[in-house]
Order: sequence, then C-alpha cells, then structure tokens
Amino acid sequence: MTKVSCTACRAGAGLLQHYTKTGKSEKEIKKTIYHFCVNLKIQSPRVCEGITELFASEVIYVLGKVNIGPDEICSFVIGDACGDVYNPYHEWEVAFPPVPKPTVVEPKVPEVNAPTFKVLHLSDTHYDPYYMEGANADCAEPLCCRLTNGHALSKESAAGKWGDYRKCDTPKITVDNMLQHIQDTHPDIDYILWTGDLPPHDIWNQTRDENLKILKETVKQMSQMFPGVPIFPALGNHEAAPVNSFPPPFVNTPDSSISWLYDELDTQWRKWLPSSVSNTVRRGAFYSVLVRPGFRLISLNMNYCNNKNWWLLLNSTDPATELQWFIYELQSAEFNGEKVHVIGHIPPGHSDCLKVWSRNYYAIISRYESTIISQFFGHTHYDEFEVFYDHKDLSRPINVAYIGPSVSPYYHLNPGYRIYYVDGDHDKTTRGIVDHETWIMNLREANIYGYPLWFQLYSARQSFGMDALRPRDWDDLVERMTNDPQLFELFYKYYYKASPVKPTCDMECKKKILCDLHSGRSHDRKNLCQSIESRVDSSSNTTWRDWFYNTISVSVSVIMSIPRLTMQVPKYVLGLG
Repeated sequence: MTKVSCTACRAGAGLLQHYTKTGKSEKEIKKTIYHFCVNLKIQSPRVCEGITELFASEVIYVLGKVNIGPDEICSFVIGDACGDVYNPYHEWEVAFPPVPKPTVVEPKVPEVNAPTFKVLHLSDTHYDPYYMEGANADCAEPLCCRLTNGHALSKESAAGKWGDYRKCDTPKITVDNMLQHIQDTHPDIDYILWTGDLPPHDIWNQTRDENLKILKETVKQMSQMFPGVPIFPALGNHEAAPVNSFPPPFVNTPDSSISWLYDELDTQWRKWLPSSVSNTVRRGAFYSVLVRPGFRLISLNMNYCNNKNWWLLLNSTDPATELQWFIYELQSAEFNGEKVHVIGHIPPGHSDCLKVWSRNYYAIISRYESTIISQFFGHTHYDEFEVFYDHKDLSRPINVAYIGPSVSPYYHLNPGYRIYYVDGDHDKTTRGIVDHETWIMNLREANIYGYPLWFQLYSARQSFGMDALRPRDWDDLVERMTNDPQLFELFYKYYYKASPVKPTCDMECKKKILCDLHSGRSHDRKNLCQSIESRVDSSSNTTWRDWFYNTISVSVSVIMSIPRLTMQVPKYVLGLG
C-alpha cells in the first residue's frame, strides 16, 4: 500500500466524517460519492452506482458512530503503510489460562514409509456463473469475461473457453473439469480442506440471494463428487454481500445482521460436520472437530481480523470471542494430548489482517506450539507460506501456515490446487506435513488446444531440496532464497503457478515476497523483515548512481501522483483499495 493510498484514505474518511457531522443525509452523501466516482472515471457508471448502493450505507453508519479521526481510521484499515498510530479503542489482549507452557521439544521428522493421509486443499474457486467465452476480457471493470462486458473487439481481447489470465473468474466448465480430474486422479483422498471464497469478484452487484445460491450449488457439487469424503470448510471474505461485511454478534439489527449467511452455513456444512458445532457456526462461523482420536481440526472465521470489515471500527475486541474460544479449545487439546491443524481463509500475516488481532493470534500460536502442528489458509491466490517464530525469540521458527493456490486464475495465474501428505495413524505419528504437491492446468494451452491437462507442477521437498517440512526447514528455505537468485526464481515461478504472463520480479518485489514468507504477524515489517531486506539490498550491488537515480525517480513519481489523489478517495473510503 502506497503513501498516496494512505493520503487518499485520510482525505476520504475525513470528508465523509465531515458530511455526517454537518447533517448531510445519507441520500446526499451517496449522490456525492456516485458523481465523484463517475466524473473522475474511477469506474464505469454502473460499477459506481453498485458500489455506492452496496457499501456507502455501512461505511457512513460506522464513520458516524466512531470517536476517532482519519489518522486512526486509516491506520486501522490500511495498516503500517499509514503509520503505526496509537489507538486506545483498538488495543486489547486475550487472556491465557494459568497453565505453564509445556517444555518445548524439537519437532520430529515423520517416520519414513509410515502411513499417511492424503489431503486435498481447494481455495478461492470464485466460480462465475455468468462467464461467457468470447466476451470482452480486457474491460475496465473489477470483473470481465461476461456478457455485460460486451463482445470482444479482437481475438486477443476475447475470453477463452476455459478461463482467462485477465480480470476474469472461473467458468463452470473449468470447475467441473477440475473436480472430475481430481476424482479420477486422486481416488484415495482421505479428507478435504476447503478454505472459502466461492462467489466471483462482481463486488458491485452482488446480493445475498445470489451468494447463497452459489454456496448451495457448490456444496451440492462437492457432496456429489466426493461422496463419503469428510470436507472441512472455512469461510472466505467474498461470501458476504457486500464483500468483507461481517458484523460481529453485537450488530443484530435485521438489516445488518450476518445471521442470513451463518444460519445457511450451518445448514450446508452439516453435510460433513456434527451437530455439536452448530452453536459456534451460527454465532461466528467457526468450529472445532475431532478428525481422529488425538487429532483435532479447528476452522476459524478470519473475517474478524479483516481490516476491510468496517464494522470492526466500532469494536475490534476479539469479535464473537473467537480467539478466547480458540484458546479454550487449544488448552483442552493440550490437556488431552491432541494435535491440532488450523484452517481459515485470510492468512494471519497478510496485510488484510488487522494488526491487533494478528498480534494476539501470533501469541496464541507461540503458547500452543506443541499442540498446533500446521495451519492452512487461502485468500492471496498465490502458492506460498508464512513462517511463525517464537514471539519472545524471533530467531526460533515454531510453526508454518501453508497458503494454498487459487482455483481462480484471477489474475495472471493458472488454476491450481494443493495435495498434502499428512503423517497418518501409527504409534509415533506427529501429524506433521510429510510433503505437499501443487497441481495446475496451463490455461493458455487449454484455450489453444481446446482441452485442459492437469498435472503436478512440483513437490515441495524435491523441488526445494528440503529434508523435511518442519518450521526450521521452511525458515532455512527463506534464508537460502535470500542468497540464491536461482532458487528464488524457481519459487517465484511456482508462486505464480507457472503462469506465462507473470510479471517480472525486481528487488522490491523480491523483498516483499521474502518478507511475506517471514511474516506470520501482520504489519510488523520492522521486526520481522529488516534482516532479510538488508541482505537482499546488499546482494543487489546497487551503486551510488543507481541509488541517486532511484531516489530522484521516487520523488518525481510522488509529485506526479498528487493530481491522481482525488480520483482514489472513494475507492479507499469504501475499503476497496
């Protein structure tokens, strides 16, 4: 997030707060936002209208209730790029039980040739029921490749049969083909992790009914394709309408309550989950289940850490008491000698995760490092991971969050999915990850030849030369990539799922990616990334002439961006930037 984005956020938030305090009606404010959006050509008129209608009421209501100014609001919404502004209304800590942390034992490498579970991880399907082959894929809206985008004016701008690398989501034919391929190729799957984001990116015209329809259709399809296979779902940020809008339980008015979604999740997820989870699913869309004796899975609703969830500005203190419940479940698991896998959608170290929530989560992972074996998330669409460190000793790696690739090609990506091999049922099981594979479909070739071929892109241990997949092994991989350009290039290829249209990665890009891999705690680049960034800088051999030129270029770019500032205001005010 840039300084310009931060300034735009502050200007927009300040403007809206001024309007609400001076008595402007919601209708007047909406009209102003709409005209601003259209006249500055931020989006097409229909997108401006849809965004204004869907988002403005919520944002206006929240900004009218909070007692903080634009600096605090934008530090909350954007994070450290907007400065670390102290905000007493959003400083809180979870309470740990008075139970000493067990003595830490170095994780063991799973035994060779021991039985394993084969686990499928699907994430970010973003199925688009209105995708149309031949439609304009090069539109100026948040989502293209639809009839409403018009027919393509050239062959190059036409949406392909199986999907497109531009701002287009997944056609039904591709979802169907992938699931059939998985059923044929992996008939021995033991269970499935399904980490959310089912609806497409048409965020300006979504409705509750449309999103629920997609939820029901996809649950039905998964049940039919994988009968008898346990499926453990987690909630994405796109399931709500509008997107990112997840009011905590204290917001219970009929127009604003999220019960329309959580109640249906309870009904749909009941196909795989026991009735005992109904209470927490309906209250906050999270749950805990026993997969096997001694092996527990906990699914978290990461939208309570989502800093684009404007409702949290009213009160971000452990929404739905999810983290306190999480601690209770982990403490019970520790007492019972259970090992735990955690799943969710937004990775806790991602910039979309609220800093105070992420900090508390990081402390929980550290306290229960002997119980939590692995974590699994989605959201970014990339093929990556996050290493967690002891929050009192940031040199000691203690856990790993695996971030699965998206099914959707949105955007510049090949469709993909992940297979994990988990240490299975035997006397010395660790429940650790033995290895993982990423499988993809080459979208360009599928559209050229008329039929997709799914194949294994890589396996982690073989491709990265890893003896095992313990936290220290992933930490070592980050260290090696910092010093080995060829190894980083290989990782970057897999990061984009071998997309032929992936952008070039310069030094700033490399620093960002390596920092992300090192960061299980969001908005804490100073503590988690300084060493890595320094080593990348030193390896780039930048001369003083390069430094001088880059400094001048940055200064000029900031000056030149000032006229564009006002064009970005509505976007950041509505949490879409």
